[in-house]
This record gives sequence, structure tokens and C-alpha cells, in this order.
Amino acid sequence: MRSFSKPAIDVPAQLELLKLRGLIIHDQPRAECFLQSVSFFRLSPYMRPFQQSEDIGHHFRNGSQFRQLTRLYDFDRQLRLLTMDAIERVEIASRAVISNHMGPAHGSHWYINPGMFHPTFDHQRLLTALSNKQATAMRDYQRDCERIDRSHASEKRKNLLKRQRAKESYARHYPVTYAHPTLMPGWAMLEELTLGDLSHLYKGLARDADKKAIAKRLMLPAPLMQSWLHTLTTIRNICAHHSRMWNRELGIRPELPKKASFLWPEYLSQQGAHSRIFSALCILNHLMHQVSPHTAWGHSLRQLIGEFPDVSLKAMGFPPDWYQDPFWHSPRA
Repeated sequence: MRSFSKPAIDVPAQLELLKLRGLIIHDQPRAECFLQSVSFFRLSPYMRPFQQSEDIGHHFRNGSQFRQLTRLYDFDRQLRLLTMDAIERVEIASRAVISNHMGPAHGSHWYINPGMFHPTFDHQRLLTALSNKQATAMRDYQRDCERIDRSHASEKRKNLLKRQRAKESYARHYPVTYAHPTLMPGWAMLEELTLGDLSHLYKGLARDADKKAIAKRLMLPAPLMQSWLHTLTTIRNICAHHSRMWNRELGIRPELPKKASFLWPEYLSQQGAHSRIFSALCILNHLMHQVSPHTAWGHSLRQLIGEFPDVSLKAMGFPPDWYQDPFWHSPRA
């Protein structure tokens, strides 16, 4: 272990450092403006493909330009936005398919019954989180009511304002309106969960029949849905924190179908460590066709890649002829 000794330097000094390392900067003011908006530290991972390997001085290969770094950064930003668009739709649909099966099959407050879950599932944590959510919402509502009572409005106006405040969220509306059961119904509960919580809840369901019925609505076997929700949670977190995505190796590798009963890329059916982002994009393309049958999401991905021909497909785990596979442009049955 050694003491940290790197000095903090301003943007002009950062550009001088890059030039000293061999990076070509044609437009100094534009580069300075970029680093005022995107920090040197955030841009650093996008420099590595252009730097000499195993070079402790971080020297760039001959001919490397600042514009190449910013284009790679821009591609990654647009890839995250496109990915996040799909994850949003898949997440909302996942809540819906769970709700649309579990409610009619097991009642409005099915999740309150611990028997609905595997013994290893932390059922009490779920109930406590929902209880705390409602309690916080009620405290906020009560403070709103106190402010309304201190106002000079008429009683009729005050009562109207209180009713309006109570409807601002279901976590407020439910305890204001209903005394029993103490917690909101399942369809509302599911909307309060993060994607990670939703993934854990699905995994924790006790009955295989429920898991299978839910997954079938997305044309998946239950083990794949369980795995894919877990993987998409990590991908969502990468996007939400604006982290590098384009050449990332997946920490949580999704289970892939060995013999798919649905349209699936031939490339991913071959043996190999499909640990790059391509496998996650294939998962999203399949799920997008289930939740939005007329989707053009795969075409949008193709357009994005076409706009950045200098970006390495190999670094993302793409095969060279990836878009020729019928998986990307055939309508689903």
C-alpha cells in the first residue's frame, strides 16, 4: 500500500496531460467544453481502447484523437438510453403479468399470506417495507392537512384540498380510505417495488405453477424469467448510474436457452461464454416483442450501431453478421 499523491488539476491542465500522452486534440475550446460537462475521470474508461496496452504512462497509440473518445462516449450514452427504454417497458409489463395472474388466482392481498412464498424468502421484509411506505405517506399527508388547516381557506375548500392531497399517491389513499387489511392490495404493492425487489419476489414465489403461468405470458420458461429479471436488474442499475456499458462484461450472466421454443439468435445457441452486453440486448429484444408486438426496438439498435461504424462490435459480444439473423427482424407469432 502507498500514499495517494495525484494532484487535482483543472481542465486546461487535463488537456495538456492528454496531449503529453500523445492524444491529438484538433479543437481545444470544444475539448475544454466537453471536459467541463463530462469529467476526466468519467471519460477515462473510454480512453483505454486507444491507449498502448500495459503502458503505465497511459500513452495513446499513434493517431488517436480526442474526437474518437467523445464519439465512443456518445455511442455508449445512446446505447444506455435505448436499453433503458426497453427495460422500462419490460419492468412495467413484468409487474402486470405477475399481478394479472396472482390477484385473480389468490386474491387481492395474496402477498400478505406467507404461504405464497418459499421459506427462504424474506417475507417480513416485504411487509415491513410496505408498512413503512404507507406510514411515511400518512405522515406527509397529516403535515399537508395541518398546513391546510392553518390556511385562511373556507372549510369547504379545506376539505377539497385534503381529499386532493390524499389521492396524490396510493400509499396515502389506501390507509386514509381503508382500515382492513392494513396494507394495500397486491396490484398496488407491485407498483411500489424496484425491479430488484420484483426479481426477488418472483424468485421467492412458492408454487412452480404460479411461476410457470406468469412466465408463459412472456413466452418464457420460469427459470429463464427468473434469471433474466436478475440480469436486467444489474443492467438497469448500470444505465441508471450512467456507467460504461458498451464493452462491459456482465457480472450477473443470464441463463440462456439451450434449445429455445421461441425465435432466438443462432449465435447464442452455440457454446461459449456469452458474457458481454449482446446477450442482454437479445433478451430485451425478445421481451420487447412480447410486451409491444409491433416494436421497432431492434431496428433502432441497428440504426444506432450503423451511426457509429468505428465502435467495436466484438467488444460488446456481437457476431459480425448479427443483424442477418431472423431474430432481429422477423415478426413474432
